[in-house]
Amino acid sequence: MKIGELAKRTGLAASKIRFYEDIGLLQLVERKANGYRSYPPEAEVVLKLIVDGQKAGFSLDELRQLLPADMENWQHDSLLGAIRQKLADIEALQVTLAENKKQLMHILSEIESKPEDMDCADNAKRVLAQIGLGLKGGGKAPS
Repeated sequence: MKIGELAKRTGLAASKIRFYEDIGLLQLVERKANGYRSYPPEAEVVLKLIVDGQKAGFSLDELRQLLPADMENWQHDSLLGAIRQKLADIEALQVTLAENKKQLMHILSEIESKPEDMDCADNAKRVLAQIGLGLKGGGKAPS
């Protein structure tokens, strides 16, 4: 199939498809005598894997290492290892994000609980002092 049809089937711009080809992610391309690209049906599957892989957090370099040149020669152990590692990375990021959220919620609560007789500048100093004390004591704001 021609690039226009592949673009229509995948929802990707032709320029994006050419980009994936240029960087070696899409290798299922044949050049006709007139210079036109010709893609087999498997190219649609590869492009879906690339798009879905990026959505799952894989970089293009990671995908380049995981996707085989021939769709029938998957490196099963490498693929499983990469997916397990990406899951571990996501779990670690979730822990970090939860800690960040907790800290920001604490700061927000402190700012919102400004005493009525205190102006905003003094309240900011009060909150910053609390945060500073919390950071010196172990890297986290007090809870």
